[in-house]
Amino acid sequence: MVPRSHIEVLPLSVREWLDRALTERNFSGYRELETLLRDKECRIGRAQISRYGQKVQRRFAAIREATEMARVITEEAEDDQDKRSEAIIATIQADILTALIDVREASDEEMEHAERASLLVKVGKSIATLSRSSVSFKRYQAEVRKKIAAQLDALEQEVKNNDGHVSRFTESSNERGPTALPLPTALVPRPVAL
Repeated sequence: MVPRSHIEVLPLSVREWLDRALTERNFSGYRELETLLRDKECRIGRAQISRYGQKVQRRFAAIREATEMARVITEEAEDDQDKRSEAIIATIQADILTALIDVREASDEEMEHAERASLLVKVGKSIATLSRSSVSFKRYQAEVRKKIAAQLDALEQEVKNNDGHVSRFTESSNERGPTALPLPTALVPRPVAL
């Protein structure tokens, strides 16, 4: 088993302090942090703090990016075609790809072969699940498009059969009413002169 880093075995309060200190110093000033940790009776070198800081910085950047992406999707994406779900699936796929690359690039000191194999199996299962989800989503979109096209064809046929008019549903009975609404003249088919 790979030994845990010295930072991971620090008391929770010290680790939380270190996380705050790293963010407040904009992930710099590692020598000063080394001295401050020494004052807290923790012997952790600047290189270890730097590696840990890079991990924390990547984590914060990912959280910030995901939050911003969710905000943009929610505020600006019309969801009549379920674009949000599509965007979420794409985001998760990108995150899983990043995790796969991280697992493959991890050195033998950071991760044992059995642990690496286990994580690759989990990533593979996640990819399979997302792929099924993506395929199902695309199938659903195709079905909806097909239904809409069929409804438009039926409406177009009704317009042709009713001399440019569409029957109207009455709101109280949900049955076709006796009156027909004329289409705007721009939508009425006109004979083409040859």
